[in-house]
Amino acid sequence: MMEKTTTGPQGSLTIRTLAMPADTNPAGDIFGGWVMSQMDIAGAIAAVERVRGRVVTVAVEAMTFIAPVKVGDVLCVYTRIERVGTTSVTVGIEAWVRRNRLDDRQQVTEARFVYVSLDENGQKRAIAAE
Repeated sequence: MMEKTTTGPQGSLTIRTLAMPADTNPAGDIFGGWVMSQMDIAGAIAAVERVRGRVVTVAVEAMTFIAPVKVGDVLCVYTRIERVGTTSVTVGIEAWVRRNRLDDRQQVTEARFVYVSLDENGQKRAIAAE
């Protein structure tokens, strides 16, 4: 699991979006699947930038929901490349919220997503060194 931080998010801010009422579960909190989807989008952006090409999600590792996301929260998703293999890349992802659109941040979710690099024919493609 990613190393916990009390100083703030680790990685690059990749996505920032507003949690809306349409994304709630029956308890009135934002549905976890919506948060996971935002994290997958952010992770894919980071992976595409690293591999300089197409990627697909192949695994989600160690996803932890730390606190609920509320309607009106600004969800900020931070990404960092943790590992680059022959054809896959692992992205560490943290989701933080700004409650009521204020500056105070709270971490709500963390995970590792694994993406595989593909060529134009949908076959695995080796990732070039940086």
